[in-house]
Amino acid sequence: MNRRWQFWLGLLVSAVFLYFALVGLRLDEVWQNIKAARYIWIIPGIVVYFLAVWGRTWRWHYLLASVRKISLSSLFPVVVIGYMGNNIYPARAGEILRAYVLKRREGVSISSSLATILVERVFDGVVMLFFIFVSLPFAPMPPYLRQLVIWSSVLFFGVLGGFFLVASKPHVAKSFYYRAIEGWVPAQLRTKAEGILDRFMEGLRGLRHPQDVLMIFLTSVFIWLTETTKYWFVMHGFDFNVPFYVLMLMTAVVNLATTLPSSPGYIGTFDAPGIKILMQFGVPGPIAAGYTLVLHAALWLPITLLGVFYMLKESIAWKEVQADVAGGTSK
Repeated sequence: MNRRWQFWLGLLVSAVFLYFALVGLRLDEVWQNIKAARYIWIIPGIVVYFLAVWGRTWRWHYLLASVRKISLSSLFPVVVIGYMGNNIYPARAGEILRAYVLKRREGVSISSSLATILVERVFDGVVMLFFIFVSLPFAPMPPYLRQLVIWSSVLFFGVLGGFFLVASKPHVAKSFYYRAIEGWVPAQLRTKAEGILDRFMEGLRGLRHPQDVLMIFLTSVFIWLTETTKYWFVMHGFDFNVPFYVLMLMTAVVNLATTLPSSPGYIGTFDAPGIKILMQFGVPGPIAAGYTLVLHAALWLPITLLGVFYMLKESIAWKEVQADVAGGTSK
């Protein structure tokens, strides 16, 4: 029931965003721009995108080092499987899939993996806000974007501050949640709950030292600047040109928007903000829509295909992951 509710909510959100993305545009003109695109520019875009994926692999390798040292070559397929999962399953289920595959391959607990993945997501959000702040002197901020920045800042900096506090005072945190478990969790489940939270705490060790935090932040900046470079390459396939800071702003806004519930593949939540940002900077609507839809497909397809290949190679079925995690056998 809960999964069905999430599915329909995501579908509704995507439909609303997709409507706002395309309302007022002539779809035949959008299609003409898609057909006339110079697709050769997608090739260097894909190359730099996978450079960003390698950066994500190195960042996760760095975060996991306090739990277990795992080679980059072993982690890369796991990262790709996770991003493929985010693209085709609802509710960012690829994060669970990535943690499950890592446990299966390397024996790292799902709780510890999820802690490091949550840290990644928070730093991604902080970098998106950083991109917006960098763009502010050059780009006017409409009211909807101002609200997005305010609420995103509260969310990401609040969660990051909480993670720093927990990581710096592990004994205090453990004492707090042990008392909470004793007071609220049935006796037969207390040991299991304590174990899950203990392993989650292990995943936050990478936040205990300022130099590690700085390294994670700089790596995150590298990842998103590299991904924005893909936006820049794909732009050359269309008849418009905007400064790089506009593409940084677009990268930030569309990726903050994709934190909202939506259908698999972030349909609508990626497209509507991207089109509106470009139109705000003078790009004609049909060109902005054609570019954003092609960019979305160019971001979605390569890593999804590679992720399916790696998942088949691992002989993993999604139902197996659901059953294992729901049954509590993979902690």
